[in-house]
Amino acid sequence: MKKILSIDGLSKNYGSVRALNKLSINIHKGDVYGILGPNGSGKTTTLGIVLGVTNPTSGSYSWFERGNNYQLRKKIGSMLDKPNFYPHLNGYQNLQLTADIKDIKNPQISEKLEIAGLAKNANRKFMTYSTGMKQRLALAATLLGEPEVLVLDEPTNGLDPEGIADVRELIIKIASEGTTVFMASHLLDEVQKVCSHVAVLQLGKKLYEGHVQSLLAEDGGIEVSTDNFDKLEEALSNFDGVAQIDKKPGLYTIKLKHGYKASELSAFLITNGVDITHFAHNEGSLEQEFLHLLSENRA
Repeated sequence: MKKILSIDGLSKNYGSVRALNKLSINIHKGDVYGILGPNGSGKTTTLGIVLGVTNPTSGSYSWFERGNNYQLRKKIGSMLDKPNFYPHLNGYQNLQLTADIKDIKNPQISEKLEIAGLAKNANRKFMTYSTGMKQRLALAATLLGEPEVLVLDEPTNGLDPEGIADVRELIIKIASEGTTVFMASHLLDEVQKVCSHVAVLQLGKKLYEGHVQSLLAEDGGIEVSTDNFDKLEEALSNFDGVAQIDKKPGLYTIKLKHGYKASELSAFLITNGVDITHFAHNEGSLEQEFLHLLSENRA
């Protein structure tokens, strides 16, 4: 699959403070890739570097497998700050001005307003927009010029629950139409609902990178019930993939070692004559795994 962004050993120092520590990640076409971490983890620094806003101390990055020059960055739509439009201009006029500044010849502004759910409010002044509407107009502005990838820093920051839901659905809609999305967030629930891939950062270091669903699957555990728990225990003692067993009356919750699958455990139990009456793979929460990763890596 085509690589959209490759980051190799990227570091950034601010005096004696290392904001980013040898970060390496790869983002492919169609990914909705989230950088997740607490404040000060290096999320915004990473986005600033790959957008050419700040220079790295060491390491490199490449867009579309062709480098990082200005011409390549024309294929990127970005939103790093809070929406900053002219308050006395309406939504349409603000997007037209943005397109003129970026020298975009055919911006298709009405279409972008429609995508953002702002077509009915195109003639309202920006100063009358709600916070969520302002954020959606900013996302509409990132779509001008038909970018291949969007880079978003905390796109739901400061929004109320309704605004968060609106922006979330808009990002999902944009991604479903083939645009790659690279976003930073500290909101675990939003990353879980929106992103296909995630990198977890702490103090500039990468703690995890991979599919969101793979991270969740590792944490939830497998519920197993049977009419004969003695036979279940005997079988489990011979299965190499068991990491932990939580025993409750009538129900065992089994956590597997990394690399083992629930289907392998199910097949093993059946082969060993265990009469299974209940077998369910629980999906963990991103919050659980995120906190686990942070606690494991505290100095």
